[in-house]
Amino acid sequence: MIWKALIEKLGRNDPKPVWMRPYFLVSTLMLVGRMRGKHSVRAPAVSGAPEFERAFRVQMNTLEQFVLFLPLLWLITVYPVVSGYLAPGLGLIWLVGRVLYCLGYMAEAAKRSSGFLIAGVALLGLLVLSIVGITHAWLVTRPI
Repeated sequence: MIWKALIEKLGRNDPKPVWMRPYFLVSTLMLVGRMRGKHSVRAPAVSGAPEFERAFRVQMNTLEQFVLFLPLLWLITVYPVVSGYLAPGLGLIWLVGRVLYCLGYMAEAAKRSSGFLIAGVALLGLLVLSIVGITHAWLVTRPI
């Protein structure tokens, strides 16, 4: 019941960007697969050519961030504070940051900072607004 309401709410407020995020995760997975083939790195090895290692780190770091990102996105969508467009906006900023991180890291490891910073700021915004939204809902619905 709660999942159905959550999916309906996410679909209404954030129709396009929410479905782009899993696509981005799949694209990082495919990137690692291509690099494994290109540099002959057999599974389960996670080291080899520097290009493969960068692709692998992009995938793992994105997966690690996704674990924080998705629950925060859901919370800010379920407990909106300021505007219904703030959650998808921050989600889109996170996605842009992750894409920039991927492009920068694949070019050269030192070029990943700006994308990481953009995604990190979006995550921080989601965290703050989630806390504010939950606190507001708790104060409003709390019996006196």
